[in-house]
Amino acid sequence: MTQPPTERTRVKRLNKRAHYDEATIHPILDAQPMCTVGYVFNGTPYVTPTLQWREGNHIYWHGSAASRMLEAAEDTEVCVNVTLFDGMVMARSGFNHSCNYRSVMAFGKAFKVNDRDEKEMRLKNFMEHLYPGRWDTLRKMSDKELKATTMLGLELNEVSAKVRNGPPGDDEEDYALPLWAGVIPMVTTMLAPVDDPRLIKGHTPPAHVKNFKIG
Repeated sequence: MTQPPTERTRVKRLNKRAHYDEATIHPILDAQPMCTVGYVFNGTPYVTPTLQWREGNHIYWHGSAASRMLEAAEDTEVCVNVTLFDGMVMARSGFNHSCNYRSVMAFGKAFKVNDRDEKEMRLKNFMEHLYPGRWDTLRKMSDKELKATTMLGLELNEVSAKVRNGPPGDDEEDYALPLWAGVIPMVTTMLAPVDDPRLIKGHTPPAHVKNFKIG
């Protein structure tokens, strides 16, 4: 499904890179749990990094009930950004250097998840998205821990993606210059898991650790 852009989500600069369809937006959100949340607190703008996850047409994030970001963002307009960095683009002129990336920007009023059962369910969904099968192996979350956690959500009604991929775009006359140009690809690599120093002897990483991947 493609949503028509609003005044806030319409990409004006290099609009050929704009995408407004779920088929582009959702995979970017699913592939990168790290996001930044922009909000205003006591008249001052802040941008705070946190983890997000998507369920259908909503994204969620959570943290300490004492968090300034969560307190300030509740029932107010926020801007959430997720970016995947895919490579450095090296051209034949300094002006045409760039980078390859996939980004999503979402606007809207953040809402608080108040229902205890819903909050626990969505925390489970978040963990199961990252580590399938882990939730049921863990010590059960206490009421105190759940009460100390605030969760906010945002419906993806005002959202757009911007994507740049491929080689450099040089001026036509510059292609004859004797200079190297191209792309240095960048990827996120998962390394071997490292045991907690206090791990009980004999425990090895389960499948959801050894096979961990994002997206």
